[in-house]
Amino acid sequence: MTQRRIPCLLMRGGTSKAACFLADDLPADPDRRDAVLLAAMGSPDARQIDGIGGADPLTSKVAIIRRSARPDADVDYLFAQVNVDRAVVDYGQNCGNILAAVGPFAIERGLVECVAPLTRVRIFMENTGQLAVAEVPCNTEGVEYAGNTRIDGVPGTASKIVLNFLDVAGSSCGALLPTGQAKDRFDGIEVTCIDNGMPVVLIRACDLGRTGYETREQLDADDELKQRLESIRLQAGPRMNLGDVAQRTVPKMTLIARPRAGGAISSRTFIPHRCHASIGVFGAVSVASACLIPGSVAQGLVSLAHAPELSVEHPTGEFSVALRLGDNGQLAGCGLLRTARLLFAGEVCIPARIWPHEEQ
Repeated sequence: MTQRRIPCLLMRGGTSKAACFLADDLPADPDRRDAVLLAAMGSPDARQIDGIGGADPLTSKVAIIRRSARPDADVDYLFAQVNVDRAVVDYGQNCGNILAAVGPFAIERGLVECVAPLTRVRIFMENTGQLAVAEVPCNTEGVEYAGNTRIDGVPGTASKIVLNFLDVAGSSCGALLPTGQAKDRFDGIEVTCIDNGMPVVLIRACDLGRTGYETREQLDADDELKQRLESIRLQAGPRMNLGDVAQRTVPKMTLIARPRAGGAISSRTFIPHRCHASIGVFGAVSVASACLIPGSVAQGLVSLAHAPELSVEHPTGEFSVALRLGDNGQLAGCGLLRTARLLFAGEVCIPARIWPHEEQ
């Protein structure tokens, strides 16, 4: 047999898509596993024509899930960002959008018992060692995907999945403000480096001669801007305790501006070299968190009319984040609303030479 078949569910989580696998269905060896994931998604290739990736960072994602041995979790979730045009698989970040699909996947695969009308799935995020609880609507037949919740960046409506997070501050960088201060300067530009679930570098768009309201297409075609952002990103990475980030997809670079649609802040995020169609879940949490930090570059731009609930505007709408503050006024957690849907259940085929049948 010239191909190897691997059980897979293709799922939409929030505004992203991922190939979702049981950990036991993939190689135990990390290098072999990466080779399998690259082959499954069709990387490296700009069109990912020989795999199931969608030729976009938002659709070249993988979730690897197993039953958890931890007493405080039901499942363990490892997120993998598969680069589209490079043979690189990055595990250095969470993905909150795909996290919305983990609960439904766990129920679909029998890792968690379905309980109508709501199944709570406790998820340990292996990438950063954090916990989340997903509240998944269910009926007597399984996950209830149909509903009336609409999120920007996804057509139609679906059932509401609530994601509750414990403290995710510093999950990748070790501290909410990994450089130890609310404001830094790289290449003469003021930035705020923050990690509240996702390492992000915030920059006022006006400081780079942009409005912050450009379309995704305009920003993707702006090579001069992207070169400046990459220079700052490469300098910020080590300062954020991420080491050399030249081959990584973090930190995310986010341009911010005053809100224009009643939100708290307007954003344009790069992941890291293409403009995001919207904004990632944890990216939105980090951006919203910066809005509450005195001295950050968001000060003077942000509207806090509805704080601690903050709406982060992005190219295709907005993303609302509910930040929880402790008695000391510090950030203590957050909650998010997402939707998810099972798109395909079957087997993804890869060339057998990538993972020979005699290897398990």
